[in-house]
Amino acid sequence: MSSTASGKNGTWRNWGGNVSARPAREVTPASVDELAAAVRRAAEDGLKVKAVGSGHSFTSIAATDGVLIRPQLLTGIRDIDREAMTVTVESGTPLKRLNVALAREGLSLTNMGDIMEQTVSGATSTGTHGTGRDSASIAAQIKGLELVTADGSVLTCSEKENPEVFAAARIGLGALGIVTAITFAVEPVFLLTAREEPMPFDRVLTDFEELWAENEHFEFYWFPHTGNTNTKRNNRSAGPERPVPQLQSWFEEEFLSNGVFQVANWVGRAVPATIPAIAQISSKALSARTYTDIPYKVFTSPRRVRFVEMEYAVPRAAVVETLRELKTMVDRSGLKVSFPVEVRTAPADDITLSTASGRDTAYIAVHMFQGTPYQRYFTAAERIFTAHEGRPHWGKVHTRDAEYFSRVYPRFAEFTELRDRLDPDRRFQNDYLRRVLGA
Repeated sequence: MSSTASGKNGTWRNWGGNVSARPAREVTPASVDELAAAVRRAAEDGLKVKAVGSGHSFTSIAATDGVLIRPQLLTGIRDIDREAMTVTVESGTPLKRLNVALAREGLSLTNMGDIMEQTVSGATSTGTHGTGRDSASIAAQIKGLELVTADGSVLTCSEKENPEVFAAARIGLGALGIVTAITFAVEPVFLLTAREEPMPFDRVLTDFEELWAENEHFEFYWFPHTGNTNTKRNNRSAGPERPVPQLQSWFEEEFLSNGVFQVANWVGRAVPATIPAIAQISSKALSARTYTDIPYKVFTSPRRVRFVEMEYAVPRAAVVETLRELKTMVDRSGLKVSFPVEVRTAPADDITLSTASGRDTAYIAVHMFQGTPYQRYFTAAERIFTAHEGRPHWGKVHTRDAEYFSRVYPRFAEFTELRDRLDPDRRFQNDYLRRVLGA
């Protein structure tokens, strides 16, 4: 999977292929000083500034017609503090490189999402998360941040230093400054046993609270047009390590989940009427399996089939009802949906604009294969999610604006006031931020 795709004549495109932009210039700084200088120069030229990671957001959160900052030279581990159990890493470091480097040091993040192509700052700034009963998003594992603010100065923040900036900037949407380094809490590397098995949709919903309570990390995928789901339970294990055998791993990850799935989606896109039949086959293709490995090898998996995604965070207490409504809507709508719906959870956290801010949360993600019309499905799904005071993922498709967010985020004004202070001239503004944060 390529990182940020750039097209001809200076056009930037995101991974999902649904957003493009033509920046006035691109800068690839090799140091924090160079980045700060680029921000100051942009101000002199009256240009807006945006940093872009691997382009994994489906929203135009990173798009700009001003200066596009590419952080690929700002990578690597700056410092490992084994007493404090923290690791400080440059903001452009891809998660997959961080995971491998930490494992070599006998360390690991506590929790992570299922994709690891993103840069650490892109992933945290948009609120990327996995699933967890007690452990929250990647941003919730941040202990300190360094960011270049609108006037080109470098600000460090933590619970003790600039705590009000720290509360917001962990998921800062690129609105408060450009993150240059992140200090994460880490722990000694541990083993997880993953238990994956098919389960009927109705049973998962009936037993949802139990499945959530009994597992450290529970998630499931429901295949629309079927009553089938695939469940995944990850729990810490004393070992021994029992990875998925290589041939089986290739067959399941590359062939079934990516190769065959790609072909099935091509067929479905060409002949939508075939989708329900394909869904029945897809939902039964992956058999039950159990394996034990280090965290990033259990939490993450390759995603080669490109898609567009909408994901909403609803109160955990509302997830079963929300899913029943979603299934009813799909069944009655005549829509043909070839991608499974993904359901995960997170505990409440204390980050100002985290989708789990102040409430125990469940995530429901709907996807469509790249190149298929997704508006009708996403619009109908969004209507259901917003009726439950859903909060959309900042990096995924949604139509919400500042007026809506001021209702579903109790601390919304706290964030916008901080932005007024740190970026009064809106150096980091773009159309997306104008919509979601207000002018």
